[in-house]
Amino acid sequence: MSAPGTLRYGTTAGRWVVGATVLGSGIAFLDGTVVNVALPAIDADLGAGLSGLQWTVDAYLLTLSAFLLLGGSLGDLFGRRRMFVYGLGGFAAASLLCAVAPGTEALVAARALQGVAAALLVPGSLAIISTSFAPEDAGKAIGAWSGLSGVTTAIGPFVGGYLVDAVSWRWIFVINLPLALVAIRIATKHVPESSAGGGHLDLRGAVTAALGLGGVTFALIEGPVRGWSDPTTVTAMVAGVIAAVVFVRAELTHPDPMLPFDIFRSRQFSGANAATLLVYFALGGAMFFLVIELQRELGYSALEAGAALIPTTILLLLLSSRAGALASRIGPRLPMTLGPLVAAVGLAWMTWIGPGTAYVTGVLPPVVVFGLGLALTVAPLTTAVLAAVPQEHAGVGSGVNNAVARVAGLLAVALLPAVARGVDFTDGFRRATWISAAICALGGVASWLTIRGGGTNATHVPPCAEQPPEPVRT
Repeated sequence: MSAPGTLRYGTTAGRWVVGATVLGSGIAFLDGTVVNVALPAIDADLGAGLSGLQWTVDAYLLTLSAFLLLGGSLGDLFGRRRMFVYGLGGFAAASLLCAVAPGTEALVAARALQGVAAALLVPGSLAIISTSFAPEDAGKAIGAWSGLSGVTTAIGPFVGGYLVDAVSWRWIFVINLPLALVAIRIATKHVPESSAGGGHLDLRGAVTAALGLGGVTFALIEGPVRGWSDPTTVTAMVAGVIAAVVFVRAELTHPDPMLPFDIFRSRQFSGANAATLLVYFALGGAMFFLVIELQRELGYSALEAGAALIPTTILLLLLSSRAGALASRIGPRLPMTLGPLVAAVGLAWMTWIGPGTAYVTGVLPPVVVFGLGLALTVAPLTTAVLAAVPQEHAGVGSGVNNAVARVAGLLAVALLPAVARGVDFTDGFRRATWISAAICALGGVASWLTIRGGGTNATHVPPCAEQPPEPVRT
């Protein structure tokens, strides 16, 4: 097993590390999508009802979002490989509870436990890559992780559909057990351990961060369903905001904070997270409306609507590693600027989609352009975030970025329908997609203004140091 920070991309040792992290985080990503196609079968078996089905999906999203910061911090303190393996074990155990759930309440509770375990996996997997590979190869490894993890997300509906039809909805959870065991075996044998060491868990920060993220996430999930003036929605949002304010005050005064706010003094870290918020808002909003438009106005089935977006996934798989390598060589500023602008062109092109649009001539081209933009953006963006924080805070840096991405998607789904209402759905879809295109383009502008230029060496400037006024790289 190689020492942290020395692995080379393309070597056998490097492949083992990438394989373990992709398999581990891929299980978490797959479970975020695979459940959707099983909802009718779950309802028929358990009598879940609409509310029960919503919470079967949302319980996972809620706890995952709430505990991402804590998961990243625990890895930094006590060992990233250790927390990654604990997360895999917890995810497998929670999946077993899902598979044998006798009723809706038990299933929702088990899904919430899955989300907690996933909060250890996702930031941990990226932190492992960031700290295991040599600086000049980290971008390539992150690109491979991005592309392969995107594939696991995309195949979720197909795997889920097959298992539900061929066996039972319970098998969408059973399949996680052997996958998690394989990932644990690879991680314990081939992944080097790394941690900051010497610190103590910031309990006050952990509790207030979870309450803040959890409250805001709950409100964003329930707002479109209950209404924004509903007492439950308002209470959750207010409680979340108050907890977030308490968290910030606590971290600023804590001698060993869970989230050291010095990392935000890095223009690159703050700028990359601003770009993440803008790009993932655009991505979440546009994909939400496009899938509905394809089904409602163009007559696609749910499976056909999902398959229509496969070209984006293929492009991520084929190009993410190359984009990461490019970012390592020239710096992430240029790809992070051009990527969102290209994606914005694809989104603007999608506004031509409407009743009667043929897939090959009207849907496929903008989906391909959008996918090219994403492929150029995702790996450099992730590389930029992790390069802008000291290695001892790689886990919490990844946790921050993951939390920003998830909140961005929730904000898009919560806010865009209200501002994009039109005479008919297609009119609303086009308004929402134009808004998404503009916001995505702003992500490119934010990257140009905040990300450093230059190759790999420029990416490892300590974030607390004074940033040069010149270009910043993500």
